[in-house]
Amino acid sequence: MENSNHRPGIWCYNSQVMLILAIETSCDETSAAVVKDGRQIVSNVIASQVDIHARYGGIVPEVASRQHMLTMAPVAGRALADARLTLKDIDAVAVTHGPGLAGSLIVGVNFAKSLALANRLPLIGINHIEGHIYANWLGHQPELPCLCLIVSGGHSDLILMEDHGSFRKLGNTRDDAAGEAFDKGARILGLPYPGGPAIEAATKGITTSLTLPRAWLKDSDDFSFSGVKTALLHMVEEKKDIDDGWVKEAAAAFQDSIIDVLVTKTIQVARRLGVKQILLAGGVAANSALRSRFLADSPLPILIPAPILCTDNAAMVGACAYYHLMSGHIDNDRLDVIPSLAFAS
Repeated sequence: MENSNHRPGIWCYNSQVMLILAIETSCDETSAAVVKDGRQIVSNVIASQVDIHARYGGIVPEVASRQHMLTMAPVAGRALADARLTLKDIDAVAVTHGPGLAGSLIVGVNFAKSLALANRLPLIGINHIEGHIYANWLGHQPELPCLCLIVSGGHSDLILMEDHGSFRKLGNTRDDAAGEAFDKGARILGLPYPGGPAIEAATKGITTSLTLPRAWLKDSDDFSFSGVKTALLHMVEEKKDIDDGWVKEAAAAFQDSIIDVLVTKTIQVARRLGVKQILLAGGVAANSALRSRFLADSPLPILIPAPILCTDNAAMVGACAYYHLMSGHIDNDRLDVIPSLAFAS
């Protein structure tokens, strides 16, 4: 690949090795990773802010950006140290530049720009949603075309991936994303933030006779979860005596409703399109009930990243950046943050 700032990769066993230092600060995790050839994690360091934001019941953007400023340099240094590398060994720098919280993104992008400029390395800006998809390339061998379900706090998207760099959005949420619905449902039930893990923990080993509605949105590949949230609220308001056991049953019914729609609709779309595989991605993909239901119900192969790679991390950014580099995509120091950056069309 021809580029004045691009140094050749190091050579090992007579084959070129591409080492990418990746940065992720789109929300409330500060992460840095070193990824080799888009497939192998050399190091992946994540500094979570979940305990800080839990006291507020949700993410406070200003607090998040300030925490990124405190931890970004130490996290990047730790990623290099864990990989037993220095910046002289790195071939490119990659960073999430959207979508996400503006202040958080600025910290990561400016840090990545400084590293790239000071070390004369190519800089690659990565879309956060695309990064989540590429978490499946870390430890798996996806086959294309595939159908990607991205489920997180801000997204519930069905994306057809026909090739690297070729994506088509088929559906998304019309209101609450799945992760957002879990957070709101947990709040209704008096469970702690973040809601997804809290509901998952509360429902372990629980069976329930309670049921909540499903929004199927016939003749559409979109999702909707605001209705089940409202139904849960009405269920709580109508219940006179609420104890811990009932809360767990209600949480199970709520989780079942969301998972049922996600799994059923995704499999229907995959069958219609005739794709080779279904890829899960995003923080909600770490939910064990969702993972189990997909593996049990899908007639197609299901790829799901390890739970630590479902939530925000820099390794997925590095995996994605490798394929951008191979296609000739390199940004420069004018790379800017785009908090509402779109993905696929």
